[in-house]
Amino acid sequence: MVRDFISESLAHDPIHGYIPFTSKTGIPGEEISEQEIIDHPWVQRLRHIHQLQTAWWVFPSAEHMRFQHVLGAMHLASVAIHAWYDSLNTACRNVPSLPYVESLVRLAALLHDVGHGPFGHFFDDHYLDQYGLTHEDIGAHIIEHELGDLIRGIRRNPNGRLNPLEELDPKQVGWLIRRPSGDQQSEEGNPDWLCKLRAMFSGIYTVDNMDFVLRDAYMSGYNIRAVDVSRLIHYSFFTTEGLTIHGRGLQALVNFIETRANLFRTIYYHRTVRALDLALEEIFAETMQHLFHGNPLEHLDDYLGFTESSFLVDVGRFKKSSDPAVLDLGERWQGILSRNVEWKMACERSLNFHSGTAVHTSIFSEPELVEKRVRAKLPAKLKQIPLRIDVARHYHRPSGRLPAGGQNFLLDQGTEKTQELHDDELFRAIPVSFLIFRIYTRDHLHDLEMTNALNAALGEVSDSKTNM
Repeated sequence: MVRDFISESLAHDPIHGYIPFTSKTGIPGEEISEQEIIDHPWVQRLRHIHQLQTAWWVFPSAEHMRFQHVLGAMHLASVAIHAWYDSLNTACRNVPSLPYVESLVRLAALLHDVGHGPFGHFFDDHYLDQYGLTHEDIGAHIIEHELGDLIRGIRRNPNGRLNPLEELDPKQVGWLIRRPSGDQQSEEGNPDWLCKLRAMFSGIYTVDNMDFVLRDAYMSGYNIRAVDVSRLIHYSFFTTEGLTIHGRGLQALVNFIETRANLFRTIYYHRTVRALDLALEEIFAETMQHLFHGNPLEHLDDYLGFTESSFLVDVGRFKKSSDPAVLDLGERWQGILSRNVEWKMACERSLNFHSGTAVHTSIFSEPELVEKRVRAKLPAKLKQIPLRIDVARHYHRPSGRLPAGGQNFLLDQGTEKTQELHDDELFRAIPVSFLIFRIYTRDHLHDLEMTNALNAALGEVSDSKTNM
């Protein structure tokens, strides 16, 4: 194919280099280009939502937005499907053309975060949850009802043109971005090839997390070449079971899993990042009463303009309010905006959980009980000291079967047989999950007493287990 440079544009990216996308030529009556979706207000809105929900307050260079991330994910979707399409075509029947499949996964990658609110996943947990929603539910709605006509009008991507009778289905794009629920009925009505493509968006390694591991590691200063994504893609392909990695690529996958976990430990779960989250939790519900009302799906026009940028400008104005309650809220927000974090880490414990052990078997699964025991061990004058318990969990890898559509498989190069990627034998050196337990206080004046009390409380638990 001879490239049409007039109808193609490039975005320069520090992670992937040049990212090509189809652009408007200005010719009347021309089909929809990818640029028209990239430039749409729903996608441009992602320029105003940080990729790292609060970590950018701690890591000065990690100021990147979700907009850069979705462009990177779109690019990786193209790279991956070009490497994997032939195997998908062999593993499944009635697979559409490569340009159709590539455009489908490119748009799913570009739009997978379109439903996010301010502070990303924090907003899911502390606002959307009351409506039984996630950003994926909102994103799927936006894709189908706000961007559907544009998606149906896409006829090409930088590498090819759809067949004359092919038309992209927004429902397929919306379905790809949502995590498998475990309900087998969710697979019904979808062709096998589409179900297998879902592993590119929900699984151990996806175009989403491959980009954010590379991008977050680079932008935070953690590592400029964190993982070998090229090797992961090279040794992956589709089989009749699903997305499969050859044994020769397993070490690259192990390294990817370990690096992603280290990003959680050092960046996303940094002690000050979690302290900021604690501070946000305390005032977020009250703040939202002044900034946004109701279910976003019922107020999409308002939600379109509701971003992290608008949020931070609005709370910055609270300090000038004539309402005493809002004024008090504004003063508390000034502390956060000035990084005058109210909570200081006094002590912490980290635990790794391998197969055969689980978080729920640990005392740390009951933070209220730990707090009660710690207070009992504190000196009398400190028993009522203000403190907060924080438990941060991360799952390195699945310990059992994932829902259909999110599974990954390993091809053993000796036996030529596939097995699901959750067997502990495959990941002996990697824990299933880890947990970081922290106690925060208002200052560092009593860190020693708090540490001693935690040690005593945990020793009491250990002794009781020994005596059983």
